[in-house]
Amino acid sequence: MDTFRTVLPNAPSPFPIGLSDRCLTVGSCFADHLGQLLLDHKFETLANPFGTSYNPISIHKSLGYAIQNELPSENTYGELNETFFNYDFHSSFSSLDRDALRHNIARAIGQAHDFLKSATVLLITYGTSWAYERKATGDIVSNCHKVPSVEFDKQLLTQKKIIESFDGLYQQLTVLNPGIRTILTLSPVRHLRDTLELNAVSKSILRLTCHTLGQAYPRVEYFPAYEIVLDDLRDYRFYDRDLLHPSAEAIGYIWRYFGGRYFAPGTARFVKQWESIRKALAHRPYQPGSATHQKFLKQLVSQLEELKSTVNVDKEIGQVQGQMQALNG
Repeated sequence: MDTFRTVLPNAPSPFPIGLSDRCLTVGSCFADHLGQLLLDHKFETLANPFGTSYNPISIHKSLGYAIQNELPSENTYGELNETFFNYDFHSSFSSLDRDALRHNIARAIGQAHDFLKSATVLLITYGTSWAYERKATGDIVSNCHKVPSVEFDKQLLTQKKIIESFDGLYQQLTVLNPGIRTILTLSPVRHLRDTLELNAVSKSILRLTCHTLGQAYPRVEYFPAYEIVLDDLRDYRFYDRDLLHPSAEAIGYIWRYFGGRYFAPGTARFVKQWESIRKALAHRPYQPGSATHQKFLKQLVSQLEELKSTVNVDKEIGQVQGQMQALNG
């Protein structure tokens, strides 16, 4: 055998992502990771503006709010232990003040709406097919906010229901922004609360749905983050300490695979160059006042100056110049 790994083929996408693209990520925690990586590498990105969300219906609903620039109805708000929340939004929006909660939600929706109008890439990460429906309204919630379970019915979303929900979203999205394309991913995180057996059922529904959507819509495709972790890495050393979430090494590996698929040669060269500069920016010298370190900082400023025509590096230049002034002051 030439190899002892199952390496996924990685053909370049016919629709590359460049530094001029505007990327919106939404969904489960992989949407946070990918969004942050894009931001860290100077891609214009809005990362998971509504907080983590796991089931497709709730993810589509939050995007619907953004597309229509529409605020959630009053019956989506709740209160528990003096804390106000909204069932369609992550607990990070919760507040002791009802008006502050409404303001934060309105701001997030408005920001996402403005971004979506000119976004070129939408990256959606689905986490689970299991969803919770409020008995009082019949609505599927994004977050239960620790409200007693007696208030909800748990259900397994069908492929048909998810596809119908996506179709409604897609029609709205193409009216707002006809040129946008959508990349679907499936979170490799196992949901043990559902049991391993039912987690497998949940993931299988999502994976089949992603395949079906990729076949049905010309501007929708699938990125195999799920298969990279489960079939390529396939080892607990690539998981975090909870043995459920991918480790930093696994996320880095997925990022490089993502770049291999979506970054054109010029973008890939920039990303590699920027990785080196990011390491230099994070460098902490043993002797900051030495001539060697002063020379290092001057070279770093020169490298950043060369990139000014490609990306905005004013913050980084200011950071390095501030170090130089502090050392010379």
